[in-house]
Amino acid sequence: MPSNINGSVKLGSILALNLLITDSFKTIVLRMLIGLITDTHLPGRIRTLDELGDLPGKFLSEVDLIFHGGDLTSPIVLDWCEQFAPVICSTGNNDPIPDPRMKEVQVVELEGWSIGMIHSLEGQFRPIDDLQKLFPKPVQIMISGHTHQERLEFRDGILLINSGSITFPQHKELRLGTVGTLELHPGKAKVELFPLGETPGSPNPGVRMSMEIVEGTVVHSEGPVLLSADESQI
Repeated sequence: MPSNINGSVKLGSILALNLLITDSFKTIVLRMLIGLITDTHLPGRIRTLDELGDLPGKFLSEVDLIFHGGDLTSPIVLDWCEQFAPVICSTGNNDPIPDPRMKEVQVVELEGWSIGMIHSLEGQFRPIDDLQKLFPKPVQIMISGHTHQERLEFRDGILLINSGSITFPQHKELRLGTVGTLELHPGKAKVELFPLGETPGSPNPGVRMSMEIVEGTVVHSEGPVLLSADESQI
């Protein structure tokens, strides 16, 4: 997977191509569907996500690319994820084992969007200009983990995403937690965060939320998303 000198990764070859055919014309629609997971903290009581049922595998098998926000605790999580799609991963504070597939800060260019991923957006409510300093160059989308709390915000033209924890949602004991999808088109991004099913005897506390942005404007949102004052009427 090629990287440039700034640590940015270009992944144009992973594009999903949908061909829509009508009676009179053909329209080619390019899109990228990214699966968002973080804070797996495996192995522990279980070794792989398979032991929580078939939903994790089904979810990841439907995406073009996986972003893991860190705190795997073991690279075997990357091995497991790579059977479904290529993985980009940030190094978490509980990732003591070095692995060349992981970096503390990842910057990726996809469908005209600049995406930065880091395990912890320390002081996440700090001004956006301060958060941008965590990345080697300005980004339009910031993805993080660490808190085990799903969060979706659009502030000062920047989309901030935390998909929570897929295994320890909101710091509850081991169970199915929350995940997300990020669908990208040129000039358009759609994010959905949601509980990935239920574990018998261990309810999933996750909350569903979504947001759609077109040319820098939020055109639709659902759930407890955070919006700037000028977007709060959406």
